[in-house]
Amino acid sequence: MNRHVCTFTLGDTLFGIDVPVIQEVLRPQTMTRVPLAPSVVRGLINLRGQIITAIDLRERLGFPSAPESVSGMNVVTRLPDETVSFIVDDVGEVLDLTTEQFEEVPPTLSGTLREVTMGVYKLKDRLLLLLNVNAAALIPAEI
Repeated sequence: MNRHVCTFTLGDTLFGIDVPVIQEVLRPQTMTRVPLAPSVVRGLINLRGQIITAIDLRERLGFPSAPESVSGMNVVTRLPDETVSFIVDDVGEVLDLTTEQFEEVPPTLSGTLREVTMGVYKLKDRLLLLLNVNAAALIPAEI
């Protein structure tokens, strides 16, 4: 069975999210900061009356901050109990991927990146990490 995946990047790393869980993709939005929230929570977005938590996926995964030239995009996803926006560098295309291209998470992937990756897809010239949106939306407690 094929899987439809929307691609996005964080730096040089290519990720994908299953299309059925994506509500929409937005340009940068006005955000309201949340006092005392963990640093991965960039703020709240008011999307046509729906209040959505915006998670900085770079920070959540331990990537360095985005360069000033990267304005970012919001990938709004529907989770079982809420809607969350992941802030990513750029959104790419929707790919139709086959099960033959899929592999389990490689042992070389470690830490937070391993926790939020469901598997990898081998593309012609690079790998695509399939994001587990439920795991990525879990905000770690800060001490």
